[in-house]
Amino acid sequence: MGSTADKLKGKLKKVEGQVTGDKVREAQGWVEEKKGDVEGAVDRVADKVDANIERERRERERRDNNP
Repeated sequence: MGSTADKLKGKLKKVEGQVTGDKVREAQGWVEEKKGDVEGAVDRVADKVDANIERERRERERRDNNP
């Protein structure tokens, strides 16, 4: 499940818990929201790492082809 879906699902659970007075459900929602936040951050870091690796690969190819 994607980070956005986890955040939305968590928000819904949290609100449900608040409306019904169910502290456990509210806490579950909070945790799920935070899980979505962390997954999103990890995805962004992974994208940056991939981009840097690709940039370095292209730079090395350029150097190797132009002695």
